[in-house]
Amino acid sequence: MLSIPLQLRVFLCTQATDMRKSFDGLEALVRHVLQHDPLSGDLFVFLNRRRDRVKVLSWEGDGFAIWYKRLEAGTYALPASEGDPIRLSPTQLTLLLGGIDLDDLLQAKGNRAAEQAVRVSPVFLRQVERRAPQRAAL
Repeated sequence: MLSIPLQLRVFLCTQATDMRKSFDGLEALVRHVLQHDPLSGDLFVFLNRRRDRVKVLSWEGDGFAIWYKRLEAGTYALPASEGDPIRLSPTQLTLLLGGIDLDDLLQAKGNRAAEQAVRVSPVFLRQVERRAPQRAAL
């Protein structure tokens, strides 16, 4: 499992990523798609189209590191978004990597621990709230 310090910023690329990309390809996505500095020390998360594979890119001070995971069954639940990158808290990333659907977690009103875990990132909450009327229409 990936150990994530609470002070780190985490950015999720919501566009499907070719998992053949390695250090240089992911660095280019961080610069041009996410529009962040890949040398910042932040974590950058990428999912493939089927959402059964995830790569996390980080700068370790002396070089890039990639953490890669492939699910044998199931998929990662991508938070609702309109194609824009999503900022996650380290707790939200841990939940996402653990197979927890963050949208479903938000709907579990009254679950104080769940609300606190997801509440960490106000940007994430605004993105989910924008999607709420669309979900109700279905």
